[in-house]
Amino acid sequence: MSYSVGQVSAFAGVTVRTLHHYDKAGLLSPSGRSHTGYRLYSDADLARLQQILFYRELGFSLDEIAAILKDPQANALQYLRDRQRQLSEEIARLQQLAEVAERVIEVQQTGVSLTPQERFEVFGEITFDLSYATQAELKWAHSDGQREAMARAAAHTKEDWQQLMGEAAAWRAELLAAFDEREPSDGERAMDLAEEHRLHISRWFTSCPPDMHRRIADDFVADPRAFALVVPPSQQRPGLAAYTRKAVHANAARRAGGRTDSDSDSDSEENQ
Repeated sequence: MSYSVGQVSAFAGVTVRTLHHYDKAGLLSPSGRSHTGYRLYSDADLARLQQILFYRELGFSLDEIAAILKDPQANALQYLRDRQRQLSEEIARLQQLAEVAERVIEVQQTGVSLTPQERFEVFGEITFDLSYATQAELKWAHSDGQREAMARAAAHTKEDWQQLMGEAAAWRAELLAAFDEREPSDGERAMDLAEEHRLHISRWFTSCPPDMHRRIADDFVADPRAFALVVPPSQQRPGLAAYTRKAVHANAARRAGGRTDSDSDSDSEENQ
C-alpha cells in the first residue's frame, strides 16, 4: 500500500510541513513517488514514522533519533537509559516546583506573609502541612473572626511570628509534661493550659471566647491536621488530642461556672 502525504498526515496526527521537514532532514524519506511527482509512503515508512514520533514524545532531538534509527540495536538502549535518567531528574524538579507553588498558594490563603526560608526558620515542623489552615480560610471566609485572624496574621512580622511560635512551643512543652505526668484533663493544671491557649489565640489572631475555643478543640479530635498545627506529629502521643479537647471543654465550663454535657466523657480514653 502507498499513502499520500496528506493521508499520512491524517493517520499520524502530524502536519504535512513536519513530514516535509523529516524528508529534508533525511529522517523519513518516502519510498516512492506518484507519476506526477507526489510523495508516496509505504507501510514500512509508516512504521518508521511511528518510531520517530515515539522518540519525539520522549523528548529526543532529531539528530538523536537519526542516530538511534541508524542502528537501533546498538544505540537505542543507551539513549533510552540516558533519557529515562533525564526524565526522572525533570520529574523531581517539577515536583519541587509544584510543592513551591502549593506553599505559595497556602501562604496567600493563610495570610502568613513570610518568605519560604523565613517560614522554615519560624515554623519548623509546623510549616510542612498548612492544608488545614488553607481549608479553614476557604470554609470560614465570610466569618468576621476568620477575616480578623487572617488580617492580623498577614500583618505579623517575622519577629512577631518568632515570638508567637516561641510562646506556642513553651506552652506545648507544658502540655506534654502535664499529659505525660498523667495530670487529669479537667484538673487545674490542664485547664490553666487550656486557658493559656485560648488567650494566645486572642492575643495573636482573633477574640476567642470559650464557645469558639471549644469548637477549635473539637477539630483537634475530628481532623488530625488541626491538631498538627498545635502539636507536630513527631511530638504527639496517643490520646493527646482528646486530652487537650477535654481540657478546653473543662476550662470553658469552669469559666461558665459549671460543666457541660460534652465534658462527661471519661478520662480513660485520653491516656490509653
